[in-house]
Amino acid sequence: MEEIDIKSLNLKELTGILEDIGEKPFRAKQIYQWIHEKGAASYDDMTNISKQLKEKLKEHYPLTVLRQEMVQISKIDGTRKYLFALSDGNVIESVLMRYKHGNSVCISSQVGCRMGCRFCASTLDGKVRNLRASEMLDQIYRIGADIGERISNVVVMGTGEPLDNYDNLLKFIELLTDENGLNISQRNLTISTCGIVPKMRELAERKLQITLALSLHASSQEKRLRLMPIANKYDISEVLEACRYYFEQTKRRVTFEYSLVNGVNDTAEDAKELTALVKGMNCHINLIPVNPIKERDYVQPSSERVRDFKNKLEKNGINVTIRREMGRDIDGACGQLRKRYIER
Repeated sequence: MEEIDIKSLNLKELTGILEDIGEKPFRAKQIYQWIHEKGAASYDDMTNISKQLKEKLKEHYPLTVLRQEMVQISKIDGTRKYLFALSDGNVIESVLMRYKHGNSVCISSQVGCRMGCRFCASTLDGKVRNLRASEMLDQIYRIGADIGERISNVVVMGTGEPLDNYDNLLKFIELLTDENGLNISQRNLTISTCGIVPKMRELAERKLQITLALSLHASSQEKRLRLMPIANKYDISEVLEACRYYFEQTKRRVTFEYSLVNGVNDTAEDAKELTALVKGMNCHINLIPVNPIKERDYVQPSSERVRDFKNKLEKNGINVTIRREMGRDIDGACGQLRKRYIER
């Protein structure tokens, strides 16, 4: 019998598997709740499951559980950055951010990334592999177990391009928002993309209630080409058209992530071009002072320059915020902790 990743199965699929091995359907619901609602780290934790069934499950259906390799806790704001080891020896990172409105977890969707964005540490060593739905989910389950508190918001914005792992992402969304599991509202889930247009359109047609966050980072196609290799494949106009389509299909406001790099995309001209680019769209711009990484010479603009850029957008009626920096003292940016760990 081939091994099946039980944590990536929905309740119907799990019921089918258990019926195949001669078990009653109600057992599936018990096991499903242990895995997805209670975050059980082992079959032995499942107190209402017989010893015989536990042994059968252990033999044929290994339970995907990430091992916490390291956690860094910010002295500034309590942000926690986790490094998790996968069963194949790869490592991924996740971040817990505490807000007044609840606990938010930012997870990785791939081991490494092949998108090559110039200011991002995640992509420096390329993509190793996609994460399975179970490996995406378990980042949330392990963090929830570690802090002993409920996770209320999830952002798929860590290492990797989520839409480059589309099928596993859809399964992850299904399981995360299932009422029999953690039951996190789709509205509390944000998926980030650097702009894979066909997948953005496919996702739009599913009419989910998740927030789509586009990594825009430039006010023109020319500048986007300098910062993001994906712009060679999809022109900025195509990407924005896909964002408009997403809003049409879902009625969900799109977020634009805009990393401000000193002297590169933070000028008065950039603010003017950016305004023209998104004018009339139901959107929100999230300004992110770039997190410096040693492999690149990009630096943050001064806080005065960031505020000035924000004011220029606001004067033109654009909805905009400056992202509050979290975990700056603990390798806060995507990919930094993993890269340092691998190098060491």
